[in-house]
Amino acid sequence: MATVTPSRLAALQRLRCHVFQTSYNPNGIRTGAKYLRKNLVGPAMINYYPQDFSIHALRKLVPGWDAPLLEEQQRLADVQDRKNRGKGAPKKAKSKAESRRAGKRR
Repeated sequence: MATVTPSRLAALQRLRCHVFQTSYNPNGIRTGAKYLRKNLVGPAMINYYPQDFSIHALRKLVPGWDAPLLEEQQRLADVQDRKNRGKGAPKKAKSKAESRRAGKRR
């Protein structure tokens, strides 16, 4: 039984890489080729989620449809609740005399 020399095996490997268009890496150095061959995740993720599906988009598509905006109603209810507890925004001064700074002058 004849043995094959390592130089012949290396030449065969080099030729195989040339024919099948793969990288020849006899020392096993890390090249990152595995990650470059891998399919990209981004396009699959974009196709997974529905495109622009929201109440705002539907209201733009159908102008006559008056759908309630739940987030806005919740926000207005929260603002009213804060005002009832005395935590709301202070009233705006109509004139310079009504402002808080006018009373602090000496």
